[in-house]
Amino acid sequence: MSTIDINIIAPRPHVAITCKAAVAWGAGESLVMEQVEVSPPQAMEIRIQVVSTSLCRSDFTAWQSHAIFPRIFGHEASGIVESVGQGVTEFKEGDHVLTVFTGECMQCRQCTSGKSNICEVLGLERRGVMHSDQKTRFSINGKPIYHYCAVSSFSEYTVVHSGCAVKVSPLAPLEKICLLSCGVAAAKAFGITEFLDPNDSNEPIQQVIKRITGGGADYSFECIGDTGMITTALQSCCDGWGLTVTLGVPKEKPEVTAHYGLFLTGRTLKGSLFGGWKPKSDLPSLVEKYMKKEIQIDEFITHNIPFEDINKAFNLMREGRCLRCVIHMPK
Repeated sequence: MSTIDINIIAPRPHVAITCKAAVAWGAGESLVMEQVEVSPPQAMEIRIQVVSTSLCRSDFTAWQSHAIFPRIFGHEASGIVESVGQGVTEFKEGDHVLTVFTGECMQCRQCTSGKSNICEVLGLERRGVMHSDQKTRFSINGKPIYHYCAVSSFSEYTVVHSGCAVKVSPLAPLEKICLLSCGVAAAKAFGITEFLDPNDSNEPIQQVIKRITGGGADYSFECIGDTGMITTALQSCCDGWGLTVTLGVPKEKPEVTAHYGLFLTGRTLKGSLFGGWKPKSDLPSLVEKYMKKEIQIDEFITHNIPFEDINKAFNLMREGRCLRCVIHMPK
């Protein structure tokens, strides 16, 4: 009887890798290109080779004002799965993915409610660590480098929880769809029909809006992270059913104040994170819509910048000269 030799190849052990990352060492300080060590993915985590990332206003605001440093910012990103941790079955090496700054565990009360995208397990992470063990996956000479929104995409490689990544079609251009992993600003070509500059009027802007809308807008959106502007947005809405949605992240004065009469007359104020999208459930359909030219992304990209020039993106945003800067990693 002949014998059959079977060679069982053990899974490739995951090891730490060293790569370039743009590290913020202090509030408002220029990012510094450093060699960082990126730990292997732990249970239910994946390590991603970042292909493209973009600078969001939230990154800029946190860089100016937060107290957690040293830190690697960035949360709008696309990339390719380099390795997967124990228990991960949804992803494999080579998958194209988008990172998301708020995850979806699919099991908590919020995720199963069908009413919310605020995951109780993988929600917005504010302490600069991983959700699973409250530790970092970045270090320099053994000293921890903190994360941002559990993503930290201003690095050639990063580690995220598998619930904070979304598999996308390999045909989708990663240098474009990275914008879908957070959000983009509005412009006239995408639905805005009137632009009003408060400096052009002698009366309060809310009065101008109420006049041109015949009593107030049905919906108003606060997008700049100015809590004082929320009152103006509320006053711009109509009585009875006017709805104000706040989207911006304030850098200071996070408390909201408004006269109770604005609510007594039927107005509603609510917040929205990520536009209400459930990241893992809804993002693939948005990518598909982009591929079918049903939604536009390219027009939001005003600058394309190589990774080594990342500080230029921060300067452009500080000067108000960019909408979205896409930062391209070395190939």
